[in-house]
Amino acid sequence: MENNNPLHGKTLLAILTELEKKFGFEILGKKIKIKCFIENPSIKSSLTFLRKTDWARKKVEDLYIQTFSTKKDGK
Repeated sequence: MENNNPLHGKTLLAILTELEKKFGFEILGKKIKIKCFIENPSIKSSLTFLRKTDWARKKVEDLYIQTFSTKKDGK
């Protein structure tokens, strides 16, 4: 069990909402080229797609970690 996991306790909805707030769907569609971010994007349609598509969900989770994960030790 790894408590350092930045996704621990985060729902896919929370992850997607935070990324959309930070970047918007236009930038998300450029960072991760998936149709649900490019054509008529919405949180609901994106969640539906990401819940069924493991490779796309992994890309979203990786972007979340890359964007919001920071070292706490200040070194």
